[in-house]
Amino acid sequence: MDRPRNWLGARTTILLPVLVAVLSFVTGVVNISAVSISGPLGDLIPRSIQRTAGFTGALTGFTLLVSVVGLRRRLRIAWYATIVLLPVAAVQGLVQNSAVTLPFVGPVPSSAVSIPLVVLSLISLPAMLLNQRRFDRPIDLSTAQLAAGAALLGSLMYGTAGSYALRDDFTNLSTATDAFYYTLVTASTVGYGDVTPQSQQAKLFGMSVVVLGTASFAIALGSLLGPAIEKRLSEALGNMTDAQLDLLENHVLVLGHGDLTEPIIEELTGAIDFVVITPDTETATRLQQQDIAVLTADPSDEEPMQRAGIEDAVAVVAATNDDAQDALAILTAQTLNPEVNIVAAATDRENIEKLRRAGADTVISPAVLGGHLIVQSALGREGMENIADHLLDVNDEDDADI
Repeated sequence: MDRPRNWLGARTTILLPVLVAVLSFVTGVVNISAVSISGPLGDLIPRSIQRTAGFTGALTGFTLLVSVVGLRRRLRIAWYATIVLLPVAAVQGLVQNSAVTLPFVGPVPSSAVSIPLVVLSLISLPAMLLNQRRFDRPIDLSTAQLAAGAALLGSLMYGTAGSYALRDDFTNLSTATDAFYYTLVTASTVGYGDVTPQSQQAKLFGMSVVVLGTASFAIALGSLLGPAIEKRLSEALGNMTDAQLDLLENHVLVLGHGDLTEPIIEELTGAIDFVVITPDTETATRLQQQDIAVLTADPSDEEPMQRAGIEDAVAVVAATNDDAQDALAILTAQTLNPEVNIVAAATDRENIEKLRRAGADTVISPAVLGGHLIVQSALGREGMENIADHLLDVNDEDDADI
């Protein structure tokens, strides 16, 4: 089955928001650093709005990058966030489409990045809408992560509300923004010292913010580092990460690993994306060290095939030394995706028909094929030697030596 690659697939859909995020950040930084503004929009948009757009543009770019991380895991909430942020980035690009004067540089047209920002934002939006079905995974937070988020949010709310209520006992604290600023720099242990408690009550409250805030930040940091450590362990054990698996499309699944699998992997490398599913941890680790996509699991189980994206695969190959195991894997693959092209290699020639009945579209017996080539070559059939040499990758120098 030969299917064309989908140029508006998951990779392209994720790449476009990345470019928008980078352009949004660069445009925002350029406008924040501007000394003066001129150009077609310079007289129409107040300076304060221009500066605000620059600050929020950089923030939008950073937030888009965070959303891209969620898109790589195909999270639905990340898709919604990106759909909202792309029009915002386009509007900010229009607001910042003017000429700016930078210190020590002189006049610089910000349109060089703001116009591409608007164009890419408008292109990315329909691409995201067309691929909505790909981002269908609900956010899966552990109890520890939910507790960490609740603790962090609660401590920030406590600090903001308390410091605002005690604003008369603090220096340089008069608004809710000042209260949140004080809570944030205190809980994160930055402590600039520009907002300080003056009364005993305010000092006691400040100490409670330090204790609760630093504890919640530490818990939140631990919940974020945990998945990163798990990722490193998965790679060390020869497993692809969920983010890597989610990006697979138009690829080949190689079910199991055996003597016949090595030449198959060599042929697939560089020709098409593929992933090997094998229960052998040592084999998986070795393949991972060779930069081969691998998943350590039973190749006849449904769960690993679904994780490896069998719905988006173009072909499935089962070629181990165990025909019975291959038959189970083929049966599972055919059940999960009846349209996928399944190719199998039969170690014993009497199992050829059994593998076909299991669901294989094509069954090849290396023993039968090898025997046929040997006999045809022995009988002097024209072209047989060339075919055998090609299959065995024999070069001309070896032929000369023989």
